[in-house]
Amino acid sequence: MPKVSAIFPFYGVAPFVERCVRSLMEQTLQDVEFIFVDDASRDDSRAIIERVCAEYQRDVRILTHPQNKGLPAARNTGLAEARGEYVFHCDSDDYLEPTMLEDMYSAAVAEGADYVYSDFYLDFGTGRRYMPNPSYTSPEQMIKEGFFAGLMKYNVWNKLVARKLYEGISFPEGHGMGEDMTMILVATKANRCAHVQKSLYHYMKTNGGAFTQTVSEKHRSDILYNTERTLAGLEGWDVPEAELYKALFKLNVKLPFLLSGKYSEYRLWRQWFPEANEYISRNRHLPRRTILVQQFAAMRLYPLVWLYAFAVNRLYYGLKRRTQ
Repeated sequence: MPKVSAIFPFYGVAPFVERCVRSLMEQTLQDVEFIFVDDASRDDSRAIIERVCAEYQRDVRILTHPQNKGLPAARNTGLAEARGEYVFHCDSDDYLEPTMLEDMYSAAVAEGADYVYSDFYLDFGTGRRYMPNPSYTSPEQMIKEGFFAGLMKYNVWNKLVARKLYEGISFPEGHGMGEDMTMILVATKANRCAHVQKSLYHYMKTNGGAFTQTVSEKHRSDILYNTERTLAGLEGWDVPEAELYKALFKLNVKLPFLLSGKYSEYRLWRQWFPEANEYISRNRHLPRRTILVQQFAAMRLYPLVWLYAFAVNRLYYGLKRRTQ
């Protein structure tokens, strides 16, 4: 049994895949199996991966989909073949620090954790931003305060998870946007989590705008599907204040609508999960300004919502991207 199974789906990523693959092959942790899943890619991605992997003596397998099935299906194909004690997922346009898998596996062993996460970099091409995470050892607190209240992201790519936690859980095939919410369901089965307080993963963010500026109607449908799928998977989740934190999760799912700067998205915010709006002021974890913009939206004070979005997206984050 390898220590780690690193799963890498790819489709049409030839321009940037070499950097990512080299960052995998040059990991300091040696006992790793690398599972590449070719999701019927039609460019030179596979040839590049094969060429780069041939330069290293690593345990590499390349699996093939006869036709394109999408990212969640590719992740499931990799999971079905994984033999490692722990599982790591990597996205093809990002890259890793050389010690990422070793640091995370060492934390898992040292702390007896079956769910490990790290900090990461948000890379803009011209600069980067360090993205810290809060530290938790309790999966329940991580889910409630981190994922649901909004203190951390449930991204799939900065997590190292015991393979046994995926038993009975799969990624939502055909519903790619929001598929990372699967990591919430996985976390409900964890006994102990650990935080590696290092920025080990580089998430490439070349478009600084809000997601609502670029997503299609299908993407929104997928997000709604995955939110409802996650909530359904939490039926019977017997923890204190479960209903409160589920409501905060709904609020955080639709929060990006308020950062779009588009009045049409503000209307969508009101349509999605209106029952959660009464819980806005009960989020004790987010900054006051974030609570305030949601209250503005609930009162239909859309000019103030727009002003907030302009200040955050154009001024604050725009300045950070230029200076970091």
